[in-house]
Amino acid sequence: MNQKKTSRYMPILMTLCIVIGILIGNFFANHFSGNRLNIINSGSNRLNNLLHIIDDQYVDKVNIDSLVDQAIPQILAELDPHSVYISAKDVQSANDDLKGSFSGVGIEFTIRQDTIHVQNVIKNGPAERAGLLAGDKIVSVDGKPFVGKIVTNDEAMRRLKGPKDTKVKIGVIRYGEKKTKFFTVTRGEIPQKSISATYMLDDTTGYIRIKSFGQTTYPELLIALAKLSQNGFENLVIDLRDNTGGYLQSAVQIANEFLPKNRLIIYTQGRKSPRQDYKSDGHGSYQNIPMVVLINEGSASSSEIFAGAMQDNDRATIIGRRSFGKGLVQQQIGFPDGSMIRLTVARYYTPSGRCIQKPYTSGEDQSYMQDLMSRYQHGEFFSQDSIKHNGPAYHTSNGRVVYGGGGVTPDIFVPEDTTNVTSYYKQASMSGLILQFAFTYTDDNRPKLNTFKEMMQLNDYLVKQNTVEKFANYADAHGLQRRNLMIRRSYPLLERYINSRIIYNMLDEEAWNKYLNQNDPVIMTALKVFRDKVAFPQAPAPRKAAAKDGAALGKRNGAGKE
Repeated sequence: MNQKKTSRYMPILMTLCIVIGILIGNFFANHFSGNRLNIINSGSNRLNNLLHIIDDQYVDKVNIDSLVDQAIPQILAELDPHSVYISAKDVQSANDDLKGSFSGVGIEFTIRQDTIHVQNVIKNGPAERAGLLAGDKIVSVDGKPFVGKIVTNDEAMRRLKGPKDTKVKIGVIRYGEKKTKFFTVTRGEIPQKSISATYMLDDTTGYIRIKSFGQTTYPELLIALAKLSQNGFENLVIDLRDNTGGYLQSAVQIANEFLPKNRLIIYTQGRKSPRQDYKSDGHGSYQNIPMVVLINEGSASSSEIFAGAMQDNDRATIIGRRSFGKGLVQQQIGFPDGSMIRLTVARYYTPSGRCIQKPYTSGEDQSYMQDLMSRYQHGEFFSQDSIKHNGPAYHTSNGRVVYGGGGVTPDIFVPEDTTNVTSYYKQASMSGLILQFAFTYTDDNRPKLNTFKEMMQLNDYLVKQNTVEKFANYADAHGLQRRNLMIRRSYPLLERYINSRIIYNMLDEEAWNKYLNQNDPVIMTALKVFRDKVAFPQAPAPRKAAAKDGAALGKRNGAGKE
């Protein structure tokens, strides 16, 4: 009987418990509604909860997405200098730099006096096919004026880039004409070559300039080597100066082309990333060619992977100045909104076992980025004795000493030449006046300059035009006071800089590289290495003193014949 009564009242009791629970919950919710900090948990939940509280209770309306975009970089900066956040609007351009191509109209431009000036038109690209020419001034895009303060690099890229096969109407004013000309350009894939020069330095020495390591760098290298083979090259210079890196895999593929089988190229290792070795497979076609690799303080990341692999395997002579010192490996991780982070997940180590990442203090990006200026002020660019090695010593495959803890130190040091540098030259360079003058001169003389198709022909013509004197007058009219004694002293540097930019404007990057490499002391040193037949590094000679000391020690310990 009692069991029947209990069963009868059980639903009523459960209902009462639920009602009481709801009432208690509402009481505490209302009682503590003004202090939601009480609900914040410890650890990573705090960030998420903080954003919810700001969005819910902050005095003014807040753009949470913008707040996150500002906060994430600050968090990553507390880790290391190379973990970075890339907003959704910047992801495309960040990836284009390494992908090897982008979708656009195919022009190089500069902005002067709030107007886009077409500097170069990419050969066989959409703009050239539509009829645009170098020197054209873009004044409208898709029927809307595009001049004045609205003209910025970012805005120009936004308007001119776009999906493949879409159309954009561009209005230009052409040199010598007053009326606006209109061109409809169908956007296409624009190749971004990572190898900017391939040519013969002399009858037997090939030269390849790699300016980045992207997805297409390895196939570009094979094409470059094939081109040099047709010219009968016997020695090879690979120029990695100011190459800031890119994909690790590209550097590994290229190193594989020059190494015998089963040589360690690089290995990576991190807290959550087990050691991974990258070794040569022995299929490289250029394992025995004498080779020199050029580096400087602007060579970083994948450049250092390649240079370090060649140095530690005693495969090539490294010439120049100490490299940047980036030995951290980043992994791209995307977010649902299209943004992403590049998070450091491992360090990479050269075959000898050295990590060439230079020291850094978490959260102090400024001092890290000022390192090159510190090296300059310390005198490292001018004297090999000024190089500070903070890391331990390691040994290459044949026993040569190399150092970790801050970049790749070259086998042969070539100082920066500052013989003719004056304060006038520094001001002219840093102010941008040389670039402005070079473009103005190019624009004003384009019909005549168009008659020269070879670098040496154009160079010979420019030498006769006294471009330094013309620049001095231009600079004086634009705020840089004339200094005749300094101009005379810096004349070779000024002429080289001015004429190189005019050559770049009129021809291409390869012509520009050829011009700059003339009488370059680093190139001259490389050619001497080949003439002396010492491109393959030799094992250090045995130390006689050490041998004698060892013999003496053996006698004191009772070694030797009875």
